[in-house]
Amino acid sequence: MAVGKKKKTKRNVIEGVAHIHATFNNTIITITDRSGNTLAWA
Repeated sequence: MAVGKKKKTKRNVIEGVAHIHATFNNTIITITDRSGNTLAWA
């Protein structure tokens, strides 16, 4: 049985917060809106 893909919804965000977690061998960046909902990460 094939699994369907989730459709991404486009949101207009005026303000956001960038959370950066850096270690010696890895860096994680998470972009969130003012409510704390994750918009993107890398």
